[in-house]
Amino acid sequence: MSIDIIARPSPNHDSRGDRAIDMIVMHYTGMKTAAEAIDRLCDPAARVSAHYVLDEDGTLYQLVPEALRAWHAGVSHWAGESGLNACSIGIEIVNPGHEFGYRDFPEAQIARLEELARLIMARHNIPARRIVGHSDIAPARKTDPGEKFPWARLARSGIGIWPDSTFAGQPDRPENLLARIGYGVPPQVDVPLETVITAFQRRFRPARLDGVWDAECGRLAASLAAQIT
Repeated sequence: MSIDIIARPSPNHDSRGDRAIDMIVMHYTGMKTAAEAIDRLCDPAARVSAHYVLDEDGTLYQLVPEALRAWHAGVSHWAGESGLNACSIGIEIVNPGHEFGYRDFPEAQIARLEELARLIMARHNIPARRIVGHSDIAPARKTDPGEKFPWARLARSGIGIWPDSTFAGQPDRPENLLARIGYGVPPQVDVPLETVITAFQRRFRPARLDGVWDAECGRLAASLAAQIT
């Protein structure tokens, strides 16, 4: 399977060194239009980029070759590792975001994202547990791709993981469960636990984003931790 891709090269990249690719990071663009987002990601002065930009109608642009390190993750942490630009593919999904009128992601966009993600996962042997959102790896700074992003649907296609709401495993402390899933938790990272909990909720329990760890959060997190271990 192949996908039509429009080349829009960005100068904002460098070498991965010897780090293998084993992660995909999902973002939203958070700008008013796709053109504005692409222009910024290709602006040398901005010093940001991504490997791909996916428009709402499914049009796909490649800004940086996968073999190179794009500058999309920033200060980031997951599963005990920092500096995640070195090991990840960054996909910017066009959506105005919380600042400019956050809205649902169209069907054409998500269908194309599923195709792209499956191809990337196959090329680099990326496991489902290493598909993350920007807010997962940088919860103090980022909220994208946000609570409207269809993580459950993607997980049904093998892209990312999703909790089993009927899981009845042994509960554990939130710090332990979140760390087992991959989140950076204090004192490992300088981020309040409440902020990390909110990031977890944004992805896995988007109906209530209050930063409060309750029994439902515990069950969902235990289910996810069991899938990973």
